[in-house]
Amino acid sequence: MPARPLQVVVLAAGQGKRMRSDLAKVLHPLAGRSLLGHVLHTARALDPSQLCVVIGHGAEGVRKAFESENLLWALQERQLGTGHAVMQALPKLQGSGTVLILYGDVPLIEAETLRVLVERAADGALALLTQDLEAPRGYGRIVRDASGKVTGIVEEKDATEAQRSIREVNTGILAVPRERLDAWLAGLRSENAQGEYYLTDIVGAAARDGVRIDVHHPRHAAECLGVNSKVELARLERIFQMDQAAKLLEAGVGLADPARIDVRGDISCGRDVSIDVNCIFEGQVTLGDGVRVGANCILRDVKVGAGTEIKPFSLIEEAEVGANARIGPYARIRPGTRLADDVHIGNFVEVKASTIGKASKANHLAYVGDSSVGSDVNIGAGTITCNYDGANKHRTVIEDNVHIGSDVQLVAPVTVGKGATIGAGATIVKDVPPGGLTLTEARQVTKPGWQRPRKK
Repeated sequence: MPARPLQVVVLAAGQGKRMRSDLAKVLHPLAGRSLLGHVLHTARALDPSQLCVVIGHGAEGVRKAFESENLLWALQERQLGTGHAVMQALPKLQGSGTVLILYGDVPLIEAETLRVLVERAADGALALLTQDLEAPRGYGRIVRDASGKVTGIVEEKDATEAQRSIREVNTGILAVPRERLDAWLAGLRSENAQGEYYLTDIVGAAARDGVRIDVHHPRHAAECLGVNSKVELARLERIFQMDQAAKLLEAGVGLADPARIDVRGDISCGRDVSIDVNCIFEGQVTLGDGVRVGANCILRDVKVGAGTEIKPFSLIEEAEVGANARIGPYARIRPGTRLADDVHIGNFVEVKASTIGKASKANHLAYVGDSSVGSDVNIGAGTITCNYDGANKHRTVIEDNVHIGSDVQLVAPVTVGKGATIGAGATIVKDVPPGGLTLTEARQVTKPGWQRPRKK
């Protein structure tokens, strides 16, 4: 029997008043990605034929945030309940297959949980994701008959005292046959405590129509937690980060404190990697065998070679660092930089859009921008490449085995030849030939009796 095509509808129209923010609730970030971004990322892992997002409050901002993605959009101008929200998506959907309903403020749901749920609905059944809670207050309850079959869902505000004692609750996530969805939604009524069209009422309709109703539980309770306030957002952030820390520990990564690491993307680590406290990893980060990351570092879209040490308070963005390098403390490696093996970039050194060759060093208080630096080069303290003329950037080329003294200005475009030495304090405005010593000499002058200016 061929698999039924899958379509996903994500409900993301809610206002989120308790967030107390002008930003649409589903655009608030969790682990470096918006709440809705997490849900869409998970939904795409299921390879749906259609992915439709229902928007309402902040619709323009939500659509703009995902304008580069291939999404269908449905507008819910008035928020009249979850059933009403799905009604708005119907014209966007194909007429057959399985429809999976997700929520834009439930970011931790796992693809494997959803994959099983969709499989339970593969033969035209209705599949519900439910949980058993010790304290089910606030949730809709799963109602079953004497034989244990699901007959419906009752919202807490509409439940009897006996129904409120039920511990099995509705998560809101369900997979339904597309062929029956129009009729079930058309039959919804708003005669309830909230005056809304509940999507959950289609469960009762399915039971009356004799459609099989299957139930699945998530692997982890936190998967179904939603976000309605900054407090809940912070709670989910910690849950997510502790889960990331646990995965790293299980993979053999040494964490000084699992509660003090933030992963806001994907991190891949070799053997014997160690990470100190308060480090942040964003985008795609790869750490080779034996890499050591000191406290309070930020790495964003970085690849680091084996044996490299990144000392505390260093920021590295969109760069490649070779093996056995030494970075920091307090170093800044900016986008477009490639550092070869055995490079040393020391305290308060900034490198931008540059390549630095094997075993070269800039150990203190330097700026290297838009430059090509060869191997075995030493760049002295206070040296800078003057790469910007006020309108355009220019490149500096420093060939192999160059020694540059302290407090040198290299005014680009300029090339320093192989094996050259530049004396301290020089301002280089012309190409330097290979070998030899280059100075910009000036006579020392003293003016007796000169007085410093005084404040008026």
